[in-house]
Amino acid sequence: MSEQRSSQWYAGNDRNAYIHRAWMRRGVPEDSFEGKPQIAIANTASDLTPCNSHLDEVAEHVKRGIWEAGGVPLNLPVVSLGETQVRPTAMLWRNMAAMSTEEMLRANPIDGVVLLGGCDKTIPALLMAASSVDIPAVVVPGGPMATGTFRGSPLGCGTDVWRLSEDVRGGDMSNKEFLKSESSMIRSRGHCNTMGTASTMALVAEALGMVLPGLAGTPAVDSNLLAGAHETGRLIMDMVREKRTPSQLLTKASFENAIVALAAIGGSTNAVVHLLAIAGRLGIELSIDDFDRTGAGVPLLVNLQPSGKFLMDDLHRAGGFLSVLREVKDLLAPEALTVTGRPLVDYVDDARIWDEDVIRRRADPLQPEAGIAVLRGNLAPGGAVIKPAAASAHLMHHRGPAVVFDSIEDMHARIDDPDLEVDENSVLVLRGCGPKGYPGMPEVSNMPLPKKLLETGVRDMVRICDGRMSGTAYGTVVLHVTPEAAAGGPLALVRTGDIISLDVDKRTLDMEVEPEDLAARTPNAATLAGYANPKRGWERLYVDHVLQADTGVDLDFLLGASGSEVSRESH
Repeated sequence: MSEQRSSQWYAGNDRNAYIHRAWMRRGVPEDSFEGKPQIAIANTASDLTPCNSHLDEVAEHVKRGIWEAGGVPLNLPVVSLGETQVRPTAMLWRNMAAMSTEEMLRANPIDGVVLLGGCDKTIPALLMAASSVDIPAVVVPGGPMATGTFRGSPLGCGTDVWRLSEDVRGGDMSNKEFLKSESSMIRSRGHCNTMGTASTMALVAEALGMVLPGLAGTPAVDSNLLAGAHETGRLIMDMVREKRTPSQLLTKASFENAIVALAAIGGSTNAVVHLLAIAGRLGIELSIDDFDRTGAGVPLLVNLQPSGKFLMDDLHRAGGFLSVLREVKDLLAPEALTVTGRPLVDYVDDARIWDEDVIRRRADPLQPEAGIAVLRGNLAPGGAVIKPAAASAHLMHHRGPAVVFDSIEDMHARIDDPDLEVDENSVLVLRGCGPKGYPGMPEVSNMPLPKKLLETGVRDMVRICDGRMSGTAYGTVVLHVTPEAAAGGPLALVRTGDIISLDVDKRTLDMEVEPEDLAARTPNAATLAGYANPKRGWERLYVDHVLQADTGVDLDFLLGASGSEVSRESH
């Protein structure tokens, strides 16, 4: 085996090698620096990221596998982002987490890395970082939580928050009952148990080939997760010895497999921006149109909230992710490899569906076509996306007057105003929520419906925004509108009363305004006042350099990779 990367630090008899070894001799075997692979465990465990709080235990089992296979495991805490906690939005720091992790992987004497993530932004950030450094890397997803129940019914975390809160606003549930459900929703360690972004990115990471096949989706409380973590510790040693790196595994074919999987599971729209960002680190030409072209005709096979009925532990019980992939095997690229060195398709034939209500057969899908639809028109010249699986069929072709909100504060202030001129045919438009405008592109696109309409039984309306929505959310929501309002997009020019036309089949999104009228418009003062204008720090750097949703919302200077080389010594 050729020289390990870590030998650049530890090999030799000079002063620098002495320093590197001496400070690490704290209880490790004497021969730990004699050519043994040094494996970092990039650990996003944090008490402030509740979905990842159990990852220290997972890391201990990864360590066991690494020691067993002859390596030296090294815990490396990295930036952790709790979706439910940080303000103004975790997405503001996804790129910072990726950048800091990339720099630590490059700067330290390590030969490979095991990536521990769970909550929404952690797996994307870790994959972006590992792709830019390109040392052997493998993901261990933290797994979904166990299902809680309330009043005898299962609770889907996130999805049922939106549903129950609308029931309160519509007068169908008391606030006291709503608050009672709070202590029942989060039953155990682990991330959201719906097909939200956390579950989606865990499964998509496996579809990309970056997870031990069959591990993604294993519940956080299941001892099989710990067994899989142990096995992954052994696997990373094989990857280091065989120099199996992300650039070998993450090919265009791998991303196409991920897009097929995304559609089949009814996954989060957030996967679009994350996959685009990861591809951007690898120089792979992936566009939003690839999601429509590759995924639009794929059937929805997983009957999980928010697009269906069940939850993640049901998916695991019913046969797991590989049994879903078996149903669409003919749509998968057979050449796409996994962290084991074998193709992904090699692992699906033995999978079985044990509950056909949870995982549908290809011949009996939940929906015949469920991929992400990409819309374009004079309202979104750079594109916008909609998730048909989570939308209302009767609103997929819709024409109605805009009700415009100039900022998130404006929306909160007026959405329940009894004098708001709105009915069920109106199109709710919220702007100033894109990467630059908020900043960070928050999950606010699934706006609450006006209270006076909820009270009449309305439960969905067309909503349009330059932000994102939670993967746990549902509704006829057009999001990721590009360019965003703050980047000069036409969304900044829409006026209340303008007729908006949506046709998902034709992939169009337009405002019925004459071109000369539109050209004469300028953003109003309230819109401009709502845009972020940070003076310093990360937010300033972010606003100055962030790209738009159609390319993954990375920073312009982070595209591509810098590899693993470090040219200068530290002493």
